[in-house]
Amino acid sequence: MNDPLASTLSSILNAEKVGKKICVVKPASNIIKTVLQILKDNSYIGDFEVVKDNKGDLIKINLIGRINKTGVIKPKFSLEKDEFEKFEKRFLPAKDFGLIIISTSKGIMTHYAAKEKNLGGVLLSYCY
Repeated sequence: MNDPLASTLSSILNAEKVGKKICVVKPASNIIKTVLQILKDNSYIGDFEVVKDNKGDLIKINLIGRINKTGVIKPKFSLEKDEFEKFEKRFLPAKDFGLIIISTSKGIMTHYAAKEKNLGGVLLSYCY
Protein backbone atom coordinates (compact mmCIF):
# COMPACT_ATOMS: atom_id res chain seq x y z
CA MET A 1 0.00 0.00 0.00
CA ASN A 2 1.66 3.17 -1.17
CA ASP A 3 -0.70 5.82 0.18
CA PRO A 4 -2.87 4.82 3.17
CA LEU A 5 -4.71 8.16 3.22
CA ALA A 6 -5.72 7.78 -0.44
CA SER A 7 -6.87 4.22 0.23
CA THR A 8 -8.94 5.34 3.21
CA LEU A 9 -10.63 8.20 1.36
CA SER A 10 -11.40 6.04 -1.69
CA SER A 11 -12.89 3.34 0.59
CA ILE A 12 -15.10 5.96 2.22
CA LEU A 13 -16.19 7.33 -1.16
CA ASN A 14 -16.97 3.85 -2.53
CA ALA A 15 -18.97 2.92 0.57
CA GLU A 16 -20.91 6.22 0.32
CA LYS A 17 -21.74 5.60 -3.35
CA VAL A 18 -23.04 2.09 -2.61
CA GLY A 19 -25.08 3.38 0.34
CA LYS A 20 -23.36 1.59 3.20
CA LYS A 21 -23.71 2.96 6.72
CA ILE A 22 -20.37 1.68 8.06
CA CYS A 23 -16.93 1.59 6.44
CA VAL A 24 -13.97 -0.29 7.93
CA VAL A 25 -10.50 0.87 6.91
CA LYS A 26 -7.01 -0.29 7.74
CA PRO A 27 -4.33 0.83 8.77
CA ALA A 28 -4.97 3.50 11.39
CA SER A 29 -2.29 6.21 11.37
CA ASN A 30 -2.30 9.54 13.18
CA ILE A 31 -2.71 11.48 9.91
CA ILE A 32 -5.73 9.39 8.94
CA LYS A 33 -7.28 9.86 12.39
CA THR A 34 -6.74 13.63 12.20
CA VAL A 35 -8.25 13.87 8.69
CA LEU A 36 -11.25 11.81 9.82
CA GLN A 37 -11.67 14.05 12.87
CA ILE A 38 -11.72 17.12 10.59
CA LEU A 39 -14.33 15.44 8.35
CA LYS A 40 -16.37 14.59 11.45
CA ASP A 41 -16.13 18.15 12.83
CA ASN A 42 -17.41 19.50 9.49
CA SER A 43 -20.24 16.86 9.47
CA TYR A 44 -19.16 14.92 6.41
CA ILE A 45 -18.97 11.64 8.34
CA GLY A 46 -20.46 10.40 11.59
CA ASP A 47 -18.52 9.09 14.54
CA PHE A 48 -15.56 6.76 14.12
CA GLU A 49 -13.75 4.43 16.47
CA VAL A 50 -10.35 2.78 16.46
CA VAL A 51 -10.48 -0.97 17.05
CA LYS A 52 -7.30 -2.53 18.40
CA ASP A 53 -6.07 -5.55 16.45
CA ASN A 54 -2.97 -7.73 16.62
CA LYS A 55 -2.05 -6.98 13.00
CA GLY A 56 -2.61 -3.23 13.13
CA ASP A 57 -5.56 -1.10 14.13
CA LEU A 58 -8.84 -0.83 12.24
CA ILE A 59 -11.07 2.23 12.02
CA LYS A 60 -14.86 1.81 11.89
CA ILE A 61 -16.45 4.89 10.33
CA ASN A 62 -20.18 5.67 10.49
CA LEU A 63 -21.27 7.24 7.21
CA ILE A 64 -24.13 9.74 7.00
CA GLY A 65 -24.33 10.15 3.22
CA ARG A 66 -22.98 13.70 2.95
CA ILE A 67 -19.83 13.12 0.86
CA ASN A 68 -20.12 13.81 -2.86
CA LYS A 69 -16.41 13.53 -3.66
CA THR A 70 -13.26 13.13 -1.64
CA GLY A 71 -9.65 12.34 -2.45
CA VAL A 72 -6.03 13.16 -1.88
CA ILE A 73 -4.12 15.85 -3.71
CA LYS A 74 -1.09 14.52 -5.57
CA PRO A 75 1.52 15.78 -5.91
CA LYS A 76 1.40 17.35 -2.48
CA PHE A 77 1.64 20.98 -3.53
CA SER A 78 3.15 23.52 -1.17
CA LEU A 79 1.20 26.71 -0.89
CA GLU A 80 1.76 30.08 0.68
CA LYS A 81 -0.81 32.04 2.62
CA ASP A 82 -1.95 34.05 -0.41
CA GLU A 83 -2.42 31.09 -2.84
CA PHE A 84 -5.57 29.51 -1.38
CA GLU A 85 -7.95 30.83 -4.03
CA LYS A 86 -6.03 29.16 -6.87
CA PHE A 87 -6.30 25.73 -5.26
CA GLU A 88 -9.92 26.29 -4.21
CA LYS A 89 -10.80 26.86 -7.87
CA ARG A 90 -8.85 23.77 -8.89
CA PHE A 91 -10.16 21.23 -6.36
CA LEU A 92 -13.56 22.51 -5.13
CA PRO A 93 -16.67 22.92 -7.31
CA ALA A 94 -17.67 26.38 -5.98
CA LYS A 95 -16.52 29.09 -3.62
CA ASP A 96 -17.16 28.25 0.07
CA PHE A 97 -18.37 24.75 -0.88
CA GLY A 98 -16.33 21.90 0.55
CA LEU A 99 -12.96 22.00 2.22
CA ILE A 100 -9.29 21.41 1.55
CA ILE A 101 -7.23 19.78 4.29
CA ILE A 102 -3.75 21.22 4.74
CA SER A 103 -0.75 20.21 6.80
CA THR A 104 0.74 23.36 8.34
CA SER A 105 3.44 24.06 10.88
CA LYS A 106 0.66 24.32 13.51
CA GLY A 107 -0.87 20.94 12.62
CA ILE A 108 -3.37 19.56 10.14
CA MET A 109 -6.35 21.86 9.54
CA THR A 110 -8.85 23.03 6.94
CA HIS A 111 -8.01 25.78 4.49
CA TYR A 112 -10.49 28.06 6.28
CA ALA A 113 -8.58 27.76 9.55
CA ALA A 114 -5.24 28.20 7.76
CA LYS A 115 -6.51 31.39 6.08
CA GLU A 116 -7.73 32.69 9.42
CA LYS A 117 -4.37 31.99 11.10
CA ASN A 118 -2.47 33.32 8.07
CA LEU A 119 -0.53 30.07 7.50
CA GLY A 120 0.71 28.24 4.43
CA GLY A 121 1.45 24.55 4.20
CA VAL A 122 1.19 21.40 2.10
CA LEU A 123 -2.08 20.22 0.52
CA LEU A 124 -3.28 16.80 1.70
CA SER A 125 -6.87 16.20 0.57
CA TYR A 126 -10.22 17.69 -0.35
CA CYS A 127 -13.84 16.87 0.40
CA TYR A 128 -17.22 18.23 -0.69
